[in-house]
Amino acid sequence: MNNNARAMNPSLKLISAGLAPIAATIAIALSSAIAAPPAHAAGALALPDFSDLVEQDGPAVVNIEAIHEGGKRKHATAAIDEDQMPEIFKRFFGEQGIPTPLPNEDEGTAIGSGFLISADGKILTNHHVVDGADRVIVHLADRREFTAKVVGSDAMSDVALLKVQATGLPYLKLANAKSLKPGQWVVAIGSPFGLDHSVTAGIVSGVGRRSLDPGQQYVPFIQTDVPINRGNSGGPLLNTHGEVVGINSQIFSSSGGYMGVSFAIPIETAMNAVTQLQATGKVSRGVLGVRIQEVTSQIASAMGLSRGGGALVAEVEPGSAAAKAGVRAGDLITAFNGVDLDSSADLPPLVGSLPPGSHAKVSVRRDGKMLELPVVLDNLADSTAAATVLPAVEKEHANATASAEHLGLVVQDITGVQRKALKLEAGQGVLVARVAGDVSRRAGVQAGDVILRVGNREIGSASAFAAAVAGAKTGDTVMLLVRRDAQTRFIALGPIEKG
Repeated sequence: MNNNARAMNPSLKLISAGLAPIAATIAIALSSAIAAPPAHAAGALALPDFSDLVEQDGPAVVNIEAIHEGGKRKHATAAIDEDQMPEIFKRFFGEQGIPTPLPNEDEGTAIGSGFLISADGKILTNHHVVDGADRVIVHLADRREFTAKVVGSDAMSDVALLKVQATGLPYLKLANAKSLKPGQWVVAIGSPFGLDHSVTAGIVSGVGRRSLDPGQQYVPFIQTDVPINRGNSGGPLLNTHGEVVGINSQIFSSSGGYMGVSFAIPIETAMNAVTQLQATGKVSRGVLGVRIQEVTSQIASAMGLSRGGGALVAEVEPGSAAAKAGVRAGDLITAFNGVDLDSSADLPPLVGSLPPGSHAKVSVRRDGKMLELPVVLDNLADSTAAATVLPAVEKEHANATASAEHLGLVVQDITGVQRKALKLEAGQGVLVARVAGDVSRRAGVQAGDVILRVGNREIGSASAFAAAVAGAKTGDTVMLLVRRDAQTRFIALGPIEKG
């Protein structure tokens, strides 16, 4: 609008003058809103700053070189065919060939991480980082290097204790990992791919996780989504207070690299091993002497339970602590020393945390009744288990056979030759000759399996099997105790559909 127009309409000046304070107020309000968003919005968008934590704890994190001379380097996953098993747990240590003079040209180095737990040079790392190493070199954050002594190493917990000759070193405080909850922030510091003091962060995804490695069933792993890669092995997992809650140990991967699922050893599990390593150089664990399995919804239905939970005893090792305490196959262990079991994976860490000779109590459910059985734990190192491979079905030598059409099974008596090979007692078990129906096939029953029990009823002949399953009605679930390749476990068949 030009000046002439303003002169012709003086009321415009009044409007402008009247709007000016309002416009100024709006401008100030908008400015304040942009500079300081609402409290609830700021809280939702705020992310933690770990710089102070890293500055505080970083100096206590070390890089580890485990040198293997003469081509002795062991591959932690060498026995696994990754083409056949694409998704596996992998330990993640960096590995590279190092050009050296001719006499040591076949020397190899595993690169991992670790952290100081005392001012006098005690260091924690993974067993698989230093396993079989001829020399272990520790690199501190201040660029000093030390040759470390391996005080002790334990494969089952994947924990190793090292010692360097130095004093006045920075070290990390240890937390109580039992206080961890899914959703809490955690930080990892380590040397992925040899990149010293790399920092990654994420949240706790779960606790008490079971490893796919049967040799580590005594570790209730912490699962996180912290980016972890080769070379992070042995490094600390820290809470937001800068305290160690775990040791980074495994990843779940189909490529060998990070895929969003990482696992750490709880620090209390690690320190239990450290205490014994310092005292004796080895770790001893208590053992019950049972084979256990998860209680699926089908098994729970067959047992008359409203839901799963606990550890179902599939087999009791003869002469073991459990056998002496009166534990039987088919018992459902619901608690150990007063600690309830949500799943079968909860039991081994509880038992393994106690030394041999410990007195404990096993709570079991048997035939609808609750029992409390006192037990004295054996030494895990002394525990043995049968390892028998089932022979092929000898139909031509079989005695009587029986068919359970509603289960889709044909079974037969076990011959003397088979019984001797299987190390079965007289009158124990029947052999599955053929799987003829979908119910058994879906449950995983195979020809050659030995059926030892139907429910709580022991089976010693084909006729006894037929009698035991004859009363099963449409909609029922039948539970079989089956032995295959030296492994004994319960299999639930159902629901049954009778024609």
